[in-house]
Amino acid sequence: MTDPSPGTTHVELRAGAYADSVALLQVSRTVQGLDGVEAAQVAMATELNVDVLTSMGFEVPPTATPNDMVVAIRLADPAALDAALAGVEEALKNASRRSEGGAELAPHRTTAAALREADPDAVVLVSVAGQHALVEAMDALDAGHDVMIFSDNVPLEHEVALKRAAADRGRLVMGPDCGTAVVDGVGLGFANVVQPGPVGIVAASGTGCQQLLALLDHAGVGVSSALGVGGRDLSAEVGGLSAREALRRLDTDPAVELAVLVSKPPAASVAAELEKYAADLATPVELALLGADQPDLTESAERILTRLGVPVPEWPVVGTAGPATGKLLRGLFVGGTLAGESTLVARAALGTVGTELGDLTGPGHAIVDFGDDSLTAGRAHPMIDPTLRLDRLAQVAADPATGVIVLDVVLGHGAEADPASLLAPALAELSVPVIVTVVGTSSDPQGLDRQVQVLAEAGAEVHLSNARATRRALELLGSNA
Repeated sequence: MTDPSPGTTHVELRAGAYADSVALLQVSRTVQGLDGVEAAQVAMATELNVDVLTSMGFEVPPTATPNDMVVAIRLADPAALDAALAGVEEALKNASRRSEGGAELAPHRTTAAALREADPDAVVLVSVAGQHALVEAMDALDAGHDVMIFSDNVPLEHEVALKRAAADRGRLVMGPDCGTAVVDGVGLGFANVVQPGPVGIVAASGTGCQQLLALLDHAGVGVSSALGVGGRDLSAEVGGLSAREALRRLDTDPAVELAVLVSKPPAASVAAELEKYAADLATPVELALLGADQPDLTESAERILTRLGVPVPEWPVVGTAGPATGKLLRGLFVGGTLAGESTLVARAALGTVGTELGDLTGPGHAIVDFGDDSLTAGRAHPMIDPTLRLDRLAQVAADPATGVIVLDVVLGHGAEADPASLLAPALAELSVPVIVTVVGTSSDPQGLDRQVQVLAEAGAEVHLSNARATRRALELLGSNA
């Protein structure tokens, strides 16, 4: 533990202490709001979190391991330390408290025990560290429930085992790393608010699903269900096990006039098998499978509208970005599919585009998904916690080689309550042009119009279509895709 002194920091390790990343994010924000505290980060000491803390000026002891909790506080007034630490304790206590009707209840010790009190038709949402998701999800399947696995970093062999077990039981596994679903009109995870309508979506892509929800909503078309199946479901290893079950369910839903299967680039053999499976269903199926020389998500949305006989609207743009200041495209995304789509579009025009974190400060073009498993271990998703992206945004903008920056902001339930207000101050300081895609609907709790306006007033050019936003960035660089 470091001793506090004026203008310095307090850092301590708590060996064996644990709380999930979302709870720790809330604890950090609570403590940061206390009198005398300039900055606070309470996090598990993963390698990435230690890197972030170091960049913030905290000296984390070299003995720290991912099994330790770090409490790091920068004090404007050293006398505030005792109150700040008391605030940490109170916030941690509140984060773990479970109450009902004013009386605190002891948490269930196992998923199986909790399910004995659950509605037999309830969907079970699993959100634990990825290596532990198998046991909890299997308990739910054994109890006869569908499962949505929000957890990321779930081993591939665990996913295959769970989905084979679900197929044997006639159940659906959504995920792992399933961030978006709409089931019976209820949004789960990161979900936009849309009107019910004739479209049903099966999504091996969380933000791909949200991009379609946003574009269809802008065109006045509602969605009855959106079943996320996890980004690896259409891989050769998983074989589309959940996509097949989800399509079967949409086919039996009388509210669904057109089913849509959206995915990150799939294994070719799995895509072919699913196309054949879809052709035998009574409900028509539109395939929105990203890949080289395949339609982007905006083009897929336009095809959906055309099949439904709905006019394709103009996709809105607010603000105007200035000319490129350097030669390189740099993208910092919170949505994996949005990052992937931008990368596909950019590579068609630019050739090589790096996708690793280090590429953002390298000699070439780069587009990085900050929601990738490798960047969320022990951290909240960047749709909730912008710390890491804001830190790298400042570095990228300071590089004179950077010509245009592209970003995304994703709205809806589960996402940050006011992402534009967190991003706008950083954007207002930049001289490099910034193109932002805001994925959201007019009914989302953040308010689509207000978010767009705040970003535009900070100097960004704001699009609803991610593909159009990327092509606009390429246009500023003098390239066309």
